[in-house]
Amino acid sequence: MFRMTNAHLRPEPRGYQFVTVIGNVGAGKSTLTRALTEVLGYDASFERVDNNPYLSDFYQDQKAWGFHLQIYFLGQRYKDITKIQDAGRNHMQDRSIYEDVEIFARSLHDSGKMTDRDYQTYHDLFQHMVGQLIKPDLAIYLTGSLDTILRRIALRGRESEKAVPTAYWAQLHERYEQFITGYDHSPVLWVDIDRFDIYKHPEHLGQLTGEIRRFLGHRESLVAG
Repeated sequence: MFRMTNAHLRPEPRGYQFVTVIGNVGAGKSTLTRALTEVLGYDASFERVDNNPYLSDFYQDQKAWGFHLQIYFLGQRYKDITKIQDAGRNHMQDRSIYEDVEIFARSLHDSGKMTDRDYQTYHDLFQHMVGQLIKPDLAIYLTGSLDTILRRIALRGRESEKAVPTAYWAQLHERYEQFITGYDHSPVLWVDIDRFDIYKHPEHLGQLTGEIRRFLGHRESLVAG
């Protein structure tokens, strides 16, 4: 149900932990972030969805609104991480900044829904921003079958997502699998959502929390030593 990769990729020591949660739309990032931060006592930041000024327009016309949406998300995540750095407290972030450029913006560009000019502008801005930001101590990657993703999207019933073709979610699913194999920004704790379910099996949350504490606690002991 859990496995660790990239354990050797550790950022420079600091006095707080920064964890990011990675996963496709519908994988359960926000739900897990809320549950884990409550148990661990971390601060949390969440992706802007309900009050996002571009998301509904984007799902109606991705070519017209893709660049606007990606710039909005990039700006929000940049602000979140700078606040995390300034606060200096343990923090968990719902979705990483790396997914924006490597999955969503790249997908729009590859499919012809973002022009070369807009993609280059976006990519240059991303590179400038990310160079000023801390890297995560740990990324939690929610992975599983496309069927599980589609079922979870349907269960949450967001109107903006109902009209999106299954092919779009399938494409994102494939891109996530490609993205994570080349991810080299931090250690990654893989969570198999085909088996992991904190609603049906509340004990799973405690098991995952134990995995996180073991890894981050080990790192804290190294820093202290």
